[in-house]
Amino acid sequence: VLFVLTLSNMIISMVRSFIPKKVRIACFITISATLVVAVELLMQAYAYPLYLQLGIFVPLIVVNCVILGRAEAFAAKNPVHLSIADGLGIGLGFTMSLTFLGAVRELFGTGAVFGVPVMWEGFQPFTVMTEAPGAFLCLGIILGLMNWNTQHQARKRNLAVPENPLPGCGGCTACGAGRQGE
Repeated sequence: VLFVLTLSNMIISMVRSFIPKKVRIACFITISATLVVAVELLMQAYAYPLYLQLGIFVPLIVVNCVILGRAEAFAAKNPVHLSIADGLGIGLGFTMSLTFLGAVRELFGTGAVFGVPVMWEGFQPFTVMTEAPGAFLCLGIILGLMNWNTQHQARKRNLAVPENPLPGCGGCTACGAGRQGE
């Protein structure tokens, strides 16, 4: 993701003035897809065991909304040097987020972190954490903890805490939808 995001931002920023608005998204996807295929071929040639482990997930980078979203939101509107910096920053942040999520899943799913056992001897792992639904469960718990922390910090500072902090939920007028029933 880091490689594809950085290079796609750089290329899109360089060619943005030549791409007609009607085919902009298709061009962004084509650029991203080309870079993903290059990564996949390089992995097959130089990191075959990793390629086998990742399987279908490398090609799925093509449709990853982070890449397309950053291309649309940033690279298409900014110069090359800023687009490269944005690609590196977002890519590194995404990598760290996935690494953290994976470490938490591994901790509770196997009792280890990066293959090193860290839990006590009688620990019973939550095997669901090693399955695909475990990723959604873990992400939900992490996001819930982040929301709790945000509200807790706001209360400590005597700031107003919204009843439902999710945008577009009908709990505020930030998205233009108003309150439910209006």
